Amino acid sequence: MFRNARPLVAMMLLSGALALGGCAAQVGPVEVTRFTAPDAPALNSGVIRVDAGPGQDASSLEFRAYAAAVGQELARVGFRQALPGETVSDTKVAVLTVDRRTLQVGNQSNPVSVGGLGTAGSYGSGVGLGIGINLSGRPADQVETRMQVMIRDRPGGRTLWEGRAAFTVSSKSPMAQTSLGAAKMAEALFKGFPGQSGETILVK
Repeated sequence: MFRNARPLVAMMLLSGALALGGCAAQVGPVEVTRFTAPDAPALNSGVIRVDAGPGQDASSLEFRAYAAAVGQELARVGFRQALPGETVSDTKVAVLTVDRRTLQVGNQSNPVSVGGLGTAGSYGSGVGLGIGINLSGRPADQVETRMQVMIRDRPGGRTLWEGRAAFTVSSKSPMAQTSLGAAKMAEALFKGFPGQSGETILVK
C-alpha cells in the first residue's frame, strides 16, 4: 500500500514550495528615498529620541511598533536612544510619521468571459466559442504603508536628514501585519545609512 508513497510525498513538497513561492511573490520591495543636509554633521553617533510626527497617536500599539523598529535601526547605525528624562545638549530627535491605508482592488475581469465572435453580459446575448468562467474571486485588497523619519538637531530644530519609505503588499501577506511590516520598512530605510542624498532605491 506504500508503493506510491514516495511520488505522493514529492508532490506534497512541490505543492508546499509553490505555495510559499506565491506568498513571496506578494511581498513587494520597499521604495526608499533619503535626503541629507549639505552641512550636516556626522550622523552615526550621539543621543537620539524618537518622537511622533504631526497627527500621530504616540500611544497606539501600531505607532509604538514602528517607533521601536526605527529605534532599533538607529541603534544599529550608531545612535543611542535617550533615557526617560535625560537631558543632553546635543540630543537629536527622530520625528516619525506613519500612514497606513487599505486599497480596494477591483476585479478587472468579468466572472464570465466569452471568446470568439460573440459577447455576453447583463443585457443582450451573443454566440461564441471558448466560454471561460473565472472562479478566482475578488482580488485581495492591498495595504499601502508610508513612513517618514526626519532627524533634527536640538534646540534649533534644523532637519539634518530625512528618509521616506513606501511599501505595498497584499492584505493576505504576512508582511501586512504591523510587527513584520514595521521591521521590514525600518530596515530598508536605514540600509546603508545615511545613503545617497536625493536617490530613490528599491530594497527587497
